[in-house]
Amino acid sequence: MTAAAVVLVLTACAPATPTPTPTQSGTSTAPTTGSSSSPSPTTGATTAPTAAAPALVPDGTAADNLPYFTAVTAAVWATDDRVTGRAYIDALVAAGFDKSAMQLTNDRSTVGNAAESIQFSVRWGDECLVGQVGPATGDPVTVVLPVVAEGTCLIGQTRPIDW
Repeated sequence: MTAAAVVLVLTACAPATPTPTPTQSGTSTAPTTGSSSSPSPTTGATTAPTAAAPALVPDGTAADNLPYFTAVTAAVWATDDRVTGRAYIDALVAAGFDKSAMQLTNDRSTVGNAAESIQFSVRWGDECLVGQVGPATGDPVTVVLPVVAEGTCLIGQTRPIDW
C-alpha cells in the first residue's frame, strides 16, 4: 500500500512538468466551431487553441530561453543519440544557439566506457543554460545557473567543440 501511495503522489506531481495549458472539463482538446456550450471562465478559446511551441528568444534572458533549451534537449534524448554529447551540441546549434558559447563534457570515460552523465551548456550573458543527461541522470535535467568564477558554465575538463 505504501508503494501505491508513492505512485499516486508522483503521478499527481507529473502534470506540473509540461507547459501548462488551459483545460476545459467535459470537452475535447480539439477546438470546435459554433459551439453552443454554456459560457465558461476560459475566455481564450479563440486566442490560444494550441500552446505556442517554445522558441529562441535572442534578446531574452537565459530564463526566457530555458523552455526552448529544454525542448531541444528532450528531442535529442528521445533519439538513439541520447548519450552522444555531439548530438546535443549539433541540435542546439541547429536551434539557433551560439556554438562558440557552448561547453560539453566527455561522453566517454578515460577507459572508453560510456559516461554515466554528460553535461552541456550555453553561456547566455552572465548566466548559463545547463543540461545534464545520461544513464545516471534519468530524465534530462536543464537549469539556469550563474557563470562560474572562471567565466565558464561548466567546472572541470570539457572537450573541444571543434567540428
